[in-house]
Amino acid sequence: MARRAETNVVYGAGVVQGIVLVTFPAAGTIFTDPEEYGLGTSAYGAMFLPQAVTAVAFSLLGAALSRRIGTRILYLAGLAANLVSMALLLASTLWSGEPIAYAILLVATASLGIGFGLTVPAINTLTAAFHPQSIDSSVLVLNALLGAGTALAPVLVAVFVGLGFWWGLPLLSGLLLGALIVASLRLPLRTGVATATPDRPGRPARTRIPSRFWVFAVFALAYGVCETMNGNWAQIDVTEGLGNSATVGSIALTAFWASVTIGRLGFAVIQRWLPTRRTYHLLPFVLAASFVAIAALPDGGPAIAVLAFAVAGFGCSALLPLTITFGQEELVRISGAVAGGVIAFYQLGYGIAAFGAGPLQRTGADLSTLFGLTAIVAILMGLLSFVVTHRRGEPRSLHPRPAVAGHREPTIQGAAT
Repeated sequence: MARRAETNVVYGAGVVQGIVLVTFPAAGTIFTDPEEYGLGTSAYGAMFLPQAVTAVAFSLLGAALSRRIGTRILYLAGLAANLVSMALLLASTLWSGEPIAYAILLVATASLGIGFGLTVPAINTLTAAFHPQSIDSSVLVLNALLGAGTALAPVLVAVFVGLGFWWGLPLLSGLLLGALIVASLRLPLRTGVATATPDRPGRPARTRIPSRFWVFAVFALAYGVCETMNGNWAQIDVTEGLGNSATVGSIALTAFWASVTIGRLGFAVIQRWLPTRRTYHLLPFVLAASFVAIAALPDGGPAIAVLAFAVAGFGCSALLPLTITFGQEELVRISGAVAGGVIAFYQLGYGIAAFGAGPLQRTGADLSTLFGLTAIVAILMGLLSFVVTHRRGEPRSLHPRPAVAGHREPTIQGAAT
C-alpha cells in the first residue's frame, strides 16, 4: 500500500512538473501584450536565460547532490523550487507593466530551472527504484505523464484567459505543488541507494570525459535549439506573426507538446518493427521539413499552423531520450554522468534559442525567417545522428534507464585529448 502511494505521488509530480515547465512559454502572449506586461521580444527571450543557467547547473550537480543528501530531499527541494517559481509569477501580476515585475519574472524562471534540474532526475530515479522488475515500462509511464503535463499547460492558459484570469494556471500549479509536498513528506520515498557520509570511505572515482561525449553534447545542444524554437516561440509566431487568435496559439503549442509525447510513446512501442537507429536518423529531417513548412505558413490559416507544429513535435519526439540512451550504452565508464551532461547541453541550446531569437528579431529578422534558418540546424543534426550511432547496435530501450544500483558512479573531470 505504501509503495502504491509513493508511485502515485511521483507520477503526480511528473504531471505537475510538465505543467509548470511550460507555464511561462504558454503565457507568452500575456507577457508580450502591451496591456499586460508589455515585454518586447528581446525581453521576453531574455526572461528564460536564468532558467537555462540554473537548469544546467543543477542538472550537472544533481548526481553528486543525490549521493550526499539523498534523492528524497532532492525531490522535495525541486518541488519547493517549483512552488517558489509559481508564487513569484503570481506576485508579478501585482506590478505587471512595471520594471519590478520583470525582475520578479527573472527570479521566477531561475527558480523554475532549479526545480527542473532537481525534480526530473529525482522522479526518474524514484520511479525506477519503485519498479525494479519493470523499469522500462514504469519510466515510459512517467514520461507519458510528464508529456501530458506539458501539453495541458497551454490548454489551461487558454481556459483561464477565457475566464478572465490567466494567472489561474500558476495558482492551480502552486496548489498542486503544495499538495504534492504535503503528501510526499509523509512517505519514505527510499531508493535503496545509500548516501555518502563524511566518515564513510570511498569517494566516487574521477575520470576524464571521453572525446566521444562531445558528439552527444553537440547533438543535444542542437536539439535544444530546435525544440525551444517551437516550445517558446510557437505561440508568438502563430498569434503576432500570422495574425491568429491567442486560442489558436495555445492549440498550436498544445499540438507540439502532445506530438512530442505521443511520438516518444509510439516509437518506444514500435521499436521492434521500426529499428530505433532508423528512427534516430529519420526524425531530424522530419523536423527540418516542419521548420520549412512553418516558415512558409500563410497569414491566418489556423488549421495548417496547428498541423505544422504538430509535425514539429513529432520530429522532436524521440531524439533527446535516444541521445541519452546511446550515450549511456556507449560511454559505460561515465554512464551515470551522461544523462546530466546531455541535459545540460540541451539546456544550453534552450538558452540560445530562448534568448537569441529576440535580439535577431530586433535586427529585422521575423520569426518565419528564424524558423527557416533553424531547419539548417535540424539538417546538421540529422547528419550528426550518423556519427552518434556509428558502429553502435540497437539500444535496449528508447527511454533511458535511471541508475538505481548502489555502486558509485565516476564523476567526470576535464577533457580527454
